[in-house]
Formats: sequence, C-alpha cells, structure tokens
Amino acid sequence: MLEFVKGKLEYIGPEYVVIENNGIGYQILAPNPFSYTPEFGQEVRIYTYHYVREDIMALYGFHSREEKTLFTKLLNVTGIGPKGALAILASGEPEQVVQAIEKEDEAFLVKFPGVGKKTARQMILDLKGKLPDIVPDFFPDLFSADKIVFEKSGGSADLEEALLALKALGYSDKELKKITPDLKKEKLTTDQYIKKALQKLLNL
Repeated sequence: MLEFVKGKLEYIGPEYVVIENNGIGYQILAPNPFSYTPEFGQEVRIYTYHYVREDIMALYGFHSREEKTLFTKLLNVTGIGPKGALAILASGEPEQVVQAIEKEDEAFLVKFPGVGKKTARQMILDLKGKLPDIVPDFFPDLFSADKIVFEKSGGSADLEEALLALKALGYSDKELKKITPDLKKEKLTTDQYIKKALQKLLNL
C-alpha cells in the first residue's frame, strides 16, 4: 500500500494530477485536482489510496490523511464507488456531510452524483456515529478563504476547465446549465469556480 507520493507536480487536469518522482509520472485521481494549482511545478506530497479491482487499478490522492480516511469509509458503503466518494469529498464541506449523516438528512445526501435514496440510507446506516471524531481535522487548508491562489486571471478558459472537472465527478449537463449563468458573471480561477459551483449545486 502506498501511503503517499512525493514529487514534482507536473500536470493538472479535470480528473487527475501527475506527480513526477525519480523519472516516473504517477497519475493520481483527486476530488478537485485544481486545488493543487498553487503548487504547480513544485514538490508536493499527496496521500494516496491504491484502488484495485478486477477491471481497474488506480491511485486516488488527497491533501491529508484525514481526507483519505473519509474516502475509505465512504468506499465501504454499499452503492458508493471511487467516483461517488470523490464527488462527495470535492464539495469541501465534510462537516455538512457528517451532519447530514448524523441527522439522517437524506435530502441533502441525494444531491451528490450517484447517490440515490437507497444509497443515502445506506450511508446513514453504515456511518452514523463513526465520523464526528475525525471531522475537525479534515481539510486544514484546502478550502480556506485565505489559501494562496495561483496568480492568473480568471475567465472563460477557467470556467470551462471547472465545468469539465464537475462533469468528471458525475454532475449532469442539466445541473450545470442551471448554475453556469451565475458563474459567468464572475472572474475566478478554476479552483474557485469549482468550489462556488459545488456550493450552488448543493443548494439547488
């Protein structure tokens, strides 16, 4: 099992990042790859989960061990695969997710891509009472307001990248069309567009 990968951040895309280590490029799927933009070209450490099934072998990466822990707990829920778990983590609001589970708020949980009523009930059944102790340590700086952002102008290219990332997480064109007009009114970086879009999607 790989605990983490440390190396130079070589590439950032809608679905994954690439870390170069000793001449090897590791493709690592992440909840919000563009959250790594401030560290592009620098050495980073990404905590990894090696997912292996008969038809797939992939590395999933996270900013912290706590984020990785939540991912693994979500994977243990029947009906949630890696893509669904990434979509939940990409919201950047683990406290809301845990609160919804603790309060048995199915209406909130079904807003995530791939989470229907049956899966939401299963999340509550499997995870209620098992998450609050680790939540305070989640995302120490990933989505904080004062996090340094990559110095580039926001615009249509950034919004397009953000929408591609959201599609990769499982959000439909219909859902994205509802929020795109509001997003076009702002000039943000890709990471900022993704965070704002996720907030709007969870409030639809």
